[in-house]
Formats: sequence, structure tokens, C-alpha cells
Amino acid sequence: MKKFLFKHKIKLSITFILLVWYAFCLPEQLFDVPYSTVIESRDGRLLDAHIARDDQWRFPAVDSVPYKYKKCLLQFEDAHFYSHPGFNPVSIAKAFKENISAGKVVRGGSTITQQVIRLARKQDRKYYEKFIELIWATRLELRLSKEEILELYASHAPYGGNVIGLDMASWRYFGRKPHELSWAESATLAVLPNAPGLIYPGKRESKLREKRDALLLKLKQEKIIDDMDYELAISESVPTRDFRVPQLAPHLLNRANKQYGTQKIRTTIDYQMQETVNRIVQNHHHILKQNGINNLAMLVLDIENQSVSAYVGNAPTTREHQKDVDIITAPRSTGSVLKPFLYATMLDNGELLPHSLIKDIPTVINGYNTQNFDKTYSGAVPASQALSRSLNVPAVRMLRDHGVTRFYDKLQDLGQSHINRGAGTYGLSLIIGGGESSLWDMSRAYLSMATILKDYTQTSSEYNHNVMDGLHYVADDGDAFAKADLKTTPHIYGAGSIYHTFEAMKNVNRPEGEEIWHFFNPNHNMAWKTGTSYGNRDAWAIGVTPRYVIGVWTGNADGEGRAEMTGIKSAAPVLFDLFNRLPQQEWFAPPYDDMVEIDICKKSGYLATPECEIEKQWIPAVGERYDSCPYHKIIQLDAAQSYQVNADCEPVSNMVAKSYFTLPPVMAWYYRRTYPDYEPLPPYRADCESPVEKAMTFIRPNARTTITLTKNVEGKVNETVFELAHKIPNTTVYWYLDEDYITSTKEFHEIALSASAGLHVITAVDEDGNDVKLSLRFK
Repeated sequence: MKKFLFKHKIKLSITFILLVWYAFCLPEQLFDVPYSTVIESRDGRLLDAHIARDDQWRFPAVDSVPYKYKKCLLQFEDAHFYSHPGFNPVSIAKAFKENISAGKVVRGGSTITQQVIRLARKQDRKYYEKFIELIWATRLELRLSKEEILELYASHAPYGGNVIGLDMASWRYFGRKPHELSWAESATLAVLPNAPGLIYPGKRESKLREKRDALLLKLKQEKIIDDMDYELAISESVPTRDFRVPQLAPHLLNRANKQYGTQKIRTTIDYQMQETVNRIVQNHHHILKQNGINNLAMLVLDIENQSVSAYVGNAPTTREHQKDVDIITAPRSTGSVLKPFLYATMLDNGELLPHSLIKDIPTVINGYNTQNFDKTYSGAVPASQALSRSLNVPAVRMLRDHGVTRFYDKLQDLGQSHINRGAGTYGLSLIIGGGESSLWDMSRAYLSMATILKDYTQTSSEYNHNVMDGLHYVADDGDAFAKADLKTTPHIYGAGSIYHTFEAMKNVNRPEGEEIWHFFNPNHNMAWKTGTSYGNRDAWAIGVTPRYVIGVWTGNADGEGRAEMTGIKSAAPVLFDLFNRLPQQEWFAPPYDDMVEIDICKKSGYLATPECEIEKQWIPAVGERYDSCPYHKIIQLDAAQSYQVNADCEPVSNMVAKSYFTLPPVMAWYYRRTYPDYEPLPPYRADCESPVEKAMTFIRPNARTTITLTKNVEGKVNETVFELAHKIPNTTVYWYLDEDYITSTKEFHEIALSASAGLHVITAVDEDGNDVKLSLRFK
């Protein structure tokens, strides 16, 4: 009895051990293999892919098996797949008998489930291994559903060469997704794993066709396809060449691979837009490289969906010119593309009105000499025009008035992650290219402005405070923006300030060939801005339409500059090449709830006074607290209105009061050169005593400036240029160095002179005896 119980316990123990082994024999992760990184467009079309680390084209596992392929596969490999427990005893017996008779393997009896195990184990095909496969197959049937097993097979079956899996095979041999394949194409892929090395497409086509047609005949006999489908299918040719994996977005692929790893990623890319942008970049790169400009990046953002529609990180250049560098994420000098943010910031703070006059005269601030790009000055220019013309002097003056630190903080709100060294490091140069940003950050900032404005006019005047967090290029990453709370107070800018900023940016001069665009497309509008960095190393162009933000950068990845490379010449043509292909859309609606209609001085752009010529304008509501016009005043004239008079020389009853627009001398001197219709104040009549007022002012150099004496190539001391402005045109001015007379000037008061080292006084005297002095030290 004891012996019997002992044997019984042994049997139970062995049974228990076998059951435990059976329960845990199947690895938790059946396939431990590297996969390719794959990116698709938003409609599921293949954009690009990386080969796996083991040099196999193995796309991530499929999540469904197409109907046609499934039917073909089951008829070819395992007709009883849905009824067996992982192995088919009848098939195994038949295969064993035929193989013994033939003395070699002529038939396999493996089910699809067993083939999945064999693909995972990668062992030699021996009878012992067949037994292990059988056990593991039954265990796999307990773990997974039949559909999941089919998905494993379709994802890991070999299809010839280094092509693994149905997805990759479909793209490689037919250039389409598996769900788009015909019956003939599905049948071809179903027979390939049976002997992938023997019937590789392009080799032994007759053998491949024979196997495919036999399967198609079986499908017909089983009434899976009808006679017409069969005839059409067998008339199709077999694949004789490979389709290359598309390479439409290699830099986005690299970015996705770093961020998300090896998986299939559905992006937000618009396939047609990506193809178009690729062609545009390729065409313009061919032109630009003739001038030594080797790199070009372009980014298109969808405003409505806060998503990336096209992403070209670099031109199709050479490895020598760093073709693999993703310029979209690289920090580059900003040039002038930050100017719209300063304009909008000051509008938003009530520190500026859309068209108020800004000084545009030679300017030196704390030793920093600012010049406009064309080295000319207008004296005074409307703020909107200063932005559309991208003038440096007004921008620097505006930044000084607003404060560098405050603007630096605003740029942090706008996501300028590369401008991160503190406001004091950049100083006033920040507004004209002293900082760096990436095309991604810059385009996102413009996107935020467009989104704020568009949402405000569509959501009962509310603001989305998550606007800077919405941009995404993966299709499922936009939920946070969609669910954001809407509020009545703005986070970055008010809608009125953004609207006026875009209105000013609409008036930028078009690049060559686009000058008469408005005669053909009067309703096709875009707000846009260019930028050129110091030394012509970076050229930017960023445009905003009601649907898209388009960002363009051109230059050399290694920072080498080119004299002809500017935003307007190099980057803007690329921008407009895409813009002109976009459908016309209505412009942004005015955000009236964030603006007020008010009287504005037509000439100066300031709040109107009784002396101004008035016009009605819609301005940001906060602008009501801005200054009244300082440039209009009432002048008393004689009856002929030829001279100024006062009560000392003319009866009050004979005086004529007239409003004049008058600027300070330096501003007026440059202003009348730009605007010939500028009317200076009439002189005082000879018998009238004029009040003391400044008749002339030095423009350059500034007082208390030290002049460094330098020599030219001939060893002579270089001269220093002195310039002054006189309020009365055509007045003669006499120049003195210390006590010595030098020369005289008329109308244009500019001289060049040199002096010995030491302190000197420059004196200018006009024909009426008015004088102005300037003390300088030469060293």
C-alpha cells in the first residue's frame, strides 16, 4: 500500500511539475526583436521609416489583418485555423508519412500558430523542435485569441531578403498599405513566406506566379472569390521590382525616433502638403546653392488643429554641408523676426498706438550705434510702417522705452527657450538679432498669436490660456489644447493688439516678382516678416494666414555668411512659393470686443487734440490711456499768413491762428527729405521778437563722446563726420574748430574733419547768429 501511495505521489508530483512548466513555458514576450521607426501622415500614408537595428525592415506589429490577405493566408497555410487547438493531428500525420516516403522534408504540417512559435524560437527544424513548437502552440492558443495570433504571424513572417512582416512587404513590393491590396497582391504575399528565398520578387517570376495562381484557383473553388474576381486576379502581373520606402520627412522621423522610440507613429502631417513643400525646398535649394547657400528648412503649422502640416528640416544637400542636421530645432540668430512681438507688446500695454510716430534719426544709446539696414533715416515714421519696413532705429528706441527686461520676460511667455541668458546679456541688440531662436520656437510663437486672434472672434471673446502648449506633430497629442479652459483675460496678448500687428505685417514689401500681387489677388492676404542676422548668416521669413503659419530659414548650417543672403531675397521667395499655392481665405475678423473706436490725429497717430486733423480708428482698448499728439500747435500769423507774429508787433485782431504739424529740428531735417510736403514753420517777421528756441541741433556725434583717431592704409589720420540739423531750410551755417574757421554749409550741413589728440570744441553759427557747440575729446 505504501509503495502504491509513493508511486501515486510521484505521478502527482510529475504531473504538477509538467503543469507548472506548461503554464510558464511560453515567454512573456514572444518576439524580442528590434523594430523600425515608422511615421505616417494623418491619413495613414507612409512618410518615412528607419531600418531596424539588425538591418531588417521590420515594421512594428500590425493591429489588424486585412480581410483579403487573411482569406489567402488561411487557404494557403491553415484552412482549419479556427477549429484546431494550435496543431492539426491530421496534417501532421500526412506530412510525416510523405516526408518518410520521400526521405526528405517535402511537406510541412505546421499550423499558423506553430509557425508563429517557430519564427519566435528560430531553431533548426528537427522532430524534437517540432514537439516543442506543438506544446508552445497550444499554450499560445490559451493566451491569445485567433485574431491576435494572425497578427503575430503577419508581423513577423519573412517575405524575402531583409523584409519582415506584412506591412513592410506591402510597401516594398506594391507601394501601398496592406488594406489597399488586390486579391492577386494579397495572394502573392500569402505564398511568399512559404519559401521567401526561392521566389524573391524579380527572380523566377514564373514560380511565383504559379504559386499565386494556384492559391487564387483555390479561393475560387472555395467560393471566396467569384469568376470575375478570379479572371481579373490572374491577369495581374507579379511584382518584379522593389518600391523604395518613402523618404518624405527624414528629419521628422529622426525627431520622432528620439522622442518616442521604435514604433509606428501616426503624425499630423498633410501628405500632399509635405510633398509640395519638399518640391519647393528642392527647387529653391537648387537656386540657392549657386550662391553658396546650402541649407534650407521649412515648417508649416495648421492653426485650427495646432498641428504640424509639413516638416522639412533641411534641404537635400550633401553630407559635407550637414544634410542630416535638423535646422528646425537648431538655435539661429533671429535677425528682425522678434520685432512684431515688441510692437504687439507695446500695443497691449498702452505704450503705443498702431500708427503713432516713432523717431527715426541717427541714434547712439550707451555707446551702441544703431543703423537701419539701408543706412537711411526718415526722421519720424508711423509705428506700423516701422514694423512693415523692419526699421532698426525705431525698434531699438521702442525697446529702450519699453524695457529690455520686460520684453525678455514676454519672450519667455512666448516659448523662446534659446533666449535664456538673462536680459542684461542681450541688451538693446535683442530686438535686431542679438538673441537666438529655432524655427520651431519662432513659428510656434506666431502660431500662438494667430490662434489667440482666431479663437477670440469665434468663442464669444474668450482666451485659451494653454495656447503655447498646443502645438504637436503626433496625431493623438492635441487633446490638452482642445480641453483647455477658456477665460476672458488674455495670457499673452489681447486680440486687438494681435490684429493690428498682423495688419501692419500685411504691408511688407513683396520680394522681386511679387510686387504687383495685389492686382491679381486682392483678397489673398498674409501677414509676414523677414529677418537677416548680422553678417548675413541667417535669413528668415515667417508668414501667417488664417489657416497656416509658414516658417522658412535659409543659410549655412556651419554659420558661413553670404553677402546676398537676406530674408527678402533668400527666404521670402520660398515662403511665397507655397503661399501662392494655398487657397484664398477670408482674413482674420476684427476683434471689436477688444477694441474701441476713437479720434486719432491723422498726421501723428497719437490721440487727437483740437489742433489735429482727426480720423476715426479702432485701436486696442488699453490705447485710450496713450499720449495726446505733441506735434501739433497753434501758430499766430500775419494777415497774409507769411510770417509768425505776436502781440508785440501785430494787433490781435489782425492775427490769423493756424494749426501746424511741427517736429523737433533733427526729426524735421530728416523728415522733410523723406516727405517733401512737410511744411516748416514760417519765420518771425523782422519787426517781431521771436521767443528763444533751438534753431539747430547736432545729429552726430553725440556730446561727451570720445573720438578714437585711426589711420588709413596711407598712414593718414581718418576724418570724423559731423552733421547737424537746422529748422530753416537753405540757411547758411559756418563751422569752427576751437577758434579757427573751417568751412560753411547750406541745406545739407555735414562736414568731415580731423583734429589732434586732446579736448576740442566744434562750433556752428548760422547767418542769424544762432550757435551750437559740441565738446569732444580726440585720442
